Amino acid sequence: MNALSLPRAVVAGVGHYLPERVVENAEFEQRLDTTDDWIRSRTGIERRHFAADGQTTSDLAARAAQAALADAGLAADDIDAIIVATSTPDLTFPSAATMVQSALGLTHGFAFDIQAVCAGFVYALSTANALIASGQARRILVIGAETFSRILDWTDRGTCVLFGDGAGALVLEAADDTDRGILAVDLNSDGRHRDILYVDGGVSTQSTGHLRMEGREVFRHAVEKLAATAHAALGKAGLGAEDVDWIVPHQANLRIIRATAQRMGVGMDRVVVTVQDHGNTSAASIPLALSVAKARGQIRPGQIVVTEAIGGGLAWGSVVLRW
Repeated sequence: MNALSLPRAVVAGVGHYLPERVVENAEFEQRLDTTDDWIRSRTGIERRHFAADGQTTSDLAARAAQAALADAGLAADDIDAIIVATSTPDLTFPSAATMVQSALGLTHGFAFDIQAVCAGFVYALSTANALIASGQARRILVIGAETFSRILDWTDRGTCVLFGDGAGALVLEAADDTDRGILAVDLNSDGRHRDILYVDGGVSTQSTGHLRMEGREVFRHAVEKLAATAHAALGKAGLGAEDVDWIVPHQANLRIIRATAQRMGVGMDRVVVTVQDHGNTSAASIPLALSVAKARGQIRPGQIVVTEAIGGGLAWGSVVLRW
């Protein structure tokens, strides 16, 4: 069967939402042994957004979804499925995706969550791509949304300054006989490394827990694995680093972003960076960055975009698409 005979998952619209509260680095100086200069020099982060009291992950996700629908010129009734990538859902169950479905007034189709921490959006894109290619859905809202501020240890300067809250969304739709859309996917995980990035609580341990991280180990694995997965996905698409117009990486740390780009042989002038304004928003960071990059006029139709991310698990992967 010719590849063009299968429907391609094409980006029809993109949007994001950030909570109103902006937290500058200086705010942490009042409670921690840290400074704005220390945070900037080690992470590139200058500020982040925190959700308001009572504001939930599904609230953020629904706002991002509405923005993506508006960008696509579509109504909620045009959507067949909703996938939300999150590690911080409102409740143990039901899924945040079903709450977004309700908030949008959608009563048909199906909705579910995916949990792969910071790699969640890449996993969600891969799943949506498979659903479209197999004919299970024609239009899918793929959302990354997090409220990581709820699981931070405010006494740990090595982690609490890194994360922020937010949501980003894409509308993927089936298109025939096109060279646009998702071209290749590469997914990986290795549970042997779970202790370097995890939350020390959960339902079966009967506690919420806090995020714990061994920063140096995460950095080492991130640079190696992100470059490798991006090259693997490009190879599957029959492309090389020289064909890439934009890398849109998981926005965890500017040093990781720079080191990964260098290992890939891609200049920083071809890398979308938003970490300075949002911090690490986990599964939300890639769709947030895609939405911001489109609004800036960076990403344009026909360009080759590579997204790559790594998170707790360890879980990592990449997606290559033609915008």
